[in-house]
Amino acid sequence: MRWQFPSIDTARVQALAAANGISPELAALLCQRGFASPAEAAAFLDSSLRDLGDPLELTGMAAAVGRVREVVQRRGSVFIFGDYDVDGVTSTVLLTEFLQHFGLHPEHAIPNRLTEGYGLSVAALERALGDQKPDLFIAVDCGTSSAEEVAWLRERNIHVLVLDHHTSKEALPQDCVLVNPHVHDPAAAPFADLCTVGLVFKFCHAFLKIHRQENVPAAFDLDLRAFLDLVALGTVADLVPLHGENRLLVRAGLKRLRECRRPGLCALMEAADLNLGETLGTFDIGFRLGPRINASGRLEDARLPIQLLLGTEWAFCRKAARELDDMNRRRQAIERAIAETAESMVANDFAGDLGLVLYDGEWHAGVVGIVASRLARAFHRPAIVVGRDQEGSLKGSGRSIEGVNLVEILQSSGKSLQQWGGHPMAVGLSIEEEAIPAFRNDFNRALARHLVDGLPEKYIPIDLRLKPKALSLAFLEELGRMEPFGQANPEPVFAVETAGLTDLRPIGRKHLRFVLPDAGFPGLEGVAWNAAAHPPPKGTPLRLAVRLGWNSWRGQRTPRLTLLDWKQA
Repeated sequence: MRWQFPSIDTARVQALAAANGISPELAALLCQRGFASPAEAAAFLDSSLRDLGDPLELTGMAAAVGRVREVVQRRGSVFIFGDYDVDGVTSTVLLTEFLQHFGLHPEHAIPNRLTEGYGLSVAALERALGDQKPDLFIAVDCGTSSAEEVAWLRERNIHVLVLDHHTSKEALPQDCVLVNPHVHDPAAAPFADLCTVGLVFKFCHAFLKIHRQENVPAAFDLDLRAFLDLVALGTVADLVPLHGENRLLVRAGLKRLRECRRPGLCALMEAADLNLGETLGTFDIGFRLGPRINASGRLEDARLPIQLLLGTEWAFCRKAARELDDMNRRRQAIERAIAETAESMVANDFAGDLGLVLYDGEWHAGVVGIVASRLARAFHRPAIVVGRDQEGSLKGSGRSIEGVNLVEILQSSGKSLQQWGGHPMAVGLSIEEEAIPAFRNDFNRALARHLVDGLPEKYIPIDLRLKPKALSLAFLEELGRMEPFGQANPEPVFAVETAGLTDLRPIGRKHLRFVLPDAGFPGLEGVAWNAAAHPPPKGTPLRLAVRLGWNSWRGQRTPRLTLLDWKQA
């Protein structure tokens, strides 16, 4: 695989290092990420919750506070409708707890992914509300494209508030309060990339700010930092960029998670083999906690994780967390079986296609998005995987690779689809079975038109060349100032030349462990995932592409390399 090296302005790096009192290595990483001045670099490294912007600058936020305030003052009824993913679940829980503090007793509902699909629908509303007519209906993580459903609610004299971060290709709902930075606010606004749980947090901040200015006693009895664990969960799991306000909220939320004062989260951490008090990172949310919350919505419905996160009794929380853990294991087994079949289909029937469109009527529609992600990574091409939901309808999910905009591709190839939507890297769609061959052809023709020179080359972006001695404990501690890593703030990759690896041995059947003997940390261990079939040679000079981070195990933290690729020196 090709390694792509950056160009480094040495004079600029040295100036930034001297002005900010940091190492040249950290200064080089900051320069590459666009921090041109010492002030910008300092703001990134040393920012805190004090740097969050005024929540009332969000368009519609003052009106949202006013609408909720009216209900609070007359002790009215509120119904919260969220999405079934981690962002929707955490948004629903946060808003429920916040409104309970002000004397309300909100009810909530989540759509059934397999029978009702994403977001608001009249069927979901009829099922959720029954004969109820709440004074205020709040849609979180959905609703921006729900003009028909909002009109349905207004016809029943139900006021509507929408807190959402999705873009819309359709007419916006009328006669409701809509807070969505992608609809009303500038793209450069500091809150532009917030997911919905971040927007709910901003709403709570605005509500408290106004009520504290008016000396409302209840507004002084609540510490918003208690909700940051939920904000971190939803933000990391929703894969929004971790810069600006998102980064501040997640960094503070990870500290809150370490303290773990929420019984449901403590139980979920126990089920995920995470120790209480252990330092958690975005990896732990993305690959341990998040999937367990998502599993319920993928296989059944998302009521259980909401009940878990709202729960206060340890016996219930532990039982619910174990149920979610079991669901996640089932989800993994279903996903593995589908992925193995899909990979075989690619090898036997579609190896030459620019884009993959795969379908089997037995595939579970709740996990096809995960399989599409796996295929896109494994074959380095856009992948769309279609399965069948409980109602018998075909639902698909697509994932792309860098350099291929799925929205553009489907705009010119989606005439065979019943519905579709999404963003450049991920889409969802519905289709009739007989239309799949035509769609596969149209999809590949559209890719061929857009990719005249073929698929973009797969490469590893290298952030910095380092000598092995630079891989030290001091440098690892300094790297921690750039955390949390995630979307738009990726974990750095270093190119290192070494005289050779030692103590190369297997971990299970697929992975390898090794030691980098000439590193700055004595006996620095490393791991190479899925490398057992093609191991690097021992005792031979090598060039390594690695990440440097912490490995946490049974309460102990030790430095560890992750090997991404290797070449002969």
